[in-house]
Amino acid sequence: MSEFLDTLTHGRKFKAAVKELALDELKEFQQKLTQIIDDRAQEAAATQAMNAERNAQIDAIRQQMAELGLSAEDIEAVKAPKKARAPRPAKYQIEVNGETITWTGQGRMPTVFKKELNEGFDLNDFLIESIAP
Repeated sequence: MSEFLDTLTHGRKFKAAVKELALDELKEFQQKLTQIIDDRAQEAAATQAMNAERNAQIDAIRQQMAELGLSAEDIEAVKAPKKARAPRPAKYQIEVNGETITWTGQGRMPTVFKKELNEGFDLNDFLIESIAP
């Protein structure tokens, strides 16, 4: 616990800490603390109401499922299988030492492309002809 919280939560330490404050300052502090407490209570009430509404909806769905004779396992069985995406076609290619290196233009750029770009080439110089505008 921080020193500040330790002082706030300990009666004698707190009394000693506020001993030098004027009555007006203490009342102002009280108003601010009361406002913080009220705000926190409203947030807690809103959260509780939201959870109550959510739980009521969950109970209603469970009741409907029971009426239809369904279970959670039945819902899991209905999930659509994930579709595997076809690999992206290469967009750029470069030939280095007789080896053709291709890149889709997504993900980390291959080192050979970086080296060529650092030497002054433009990425469009490596576009595959069938893709070039």
